[in-house]
Amino acid sequence: MTDEQLRSALAVRATTAQAFFVDRLGVDPADGMELADWLLAPTQILASLTGGVVLHDPFDLLTARRRALAWYPDDVWRYVLAAGWLRVSQEEPFIGRTGSRGDDLGSRILVARVARDLVRIGFLLERRWAPYSKWLMTAFAQLTLADQVGRHLRDAVGAAQWRDREAALCAAASHLAAATNRLGLAEPVDPAPRRFHSRDIHVLDAQRLTCVLTEAISDPRLRALLTRLGHRPDGPLGHLPGAIDQAVDSVEILTQPSRRRDYAPALGLWA
Repeated sequence: MTDEQLRSALAVRATTAQAFFVDRLGVDPADGMELADWLLAPTQILASLTGGVVLHDPFDLLTARRRALAWYPDDVWRYVLAAGWLRVSQEEPFIGRTGSRGDDLGSRILVARVARDLVRIGFLLERRWAPYSKWLMTAFAQLTLADQVGRHLRDAVGAAQWRDREAALCAAASHLAAATNRLGLAEPVDPAPRRFHSRDIHVLDAQRLTCVLTEAISDPRLRALLTRLGHRPDGPLGHLPGAIDQAVDSVEILTQPSRRRDYAPALGLWA
């Protein structure tokens, strides 16, 4: 570490609670969080703003803002969870499809990708903001469901044969699907894995959870967003990007509020 870096690390900066939150979030949660504010807030930013010990806050300026960011409103929660399950559904059959064609490395990489999405769903189910990748699994280990799901994910990532990867990943996804049912946010779905169409490949078929969660949304702003994204009741799901860190995986964007706002149209939001 250079002298300049050390001075920066040890520096104490005076600021206001309002400026502190606006600098990191782009808005002041004391004024209320609109739909776009929630969807443009990465969970790693929300984790940093709501975590840690508060030593002195006599006027409740910091604590009140933290309370405002405690968790998503229920329909935003449904929407983000639906988008998380859709991400799983988009790649879950590829573990078997690559493995059965002899692409072992491709199968392993896809297992890791889907496992990461399942980990983030675990945070959503337990109403915890997921931190960035460096701390993701350390924080995941503190979740109630971590022991059982984590065991299946370790088996999936470490398995030498694609059939074993597929089975372990299905077991982890099934456990999380059952946990989703228990929340009561939507109609329950059968959490048992099933064949992928007529192929000899097994998946959770996670899109079923996306369907019931989106159908349970009643907030008119989110219903309008779903319509703009091409969702139709009893029809196609359409595009479902979810929150900013479900659609974008770039540090340069996720850590800069102004750059996140530039991506509002990609989320179906008005710029």
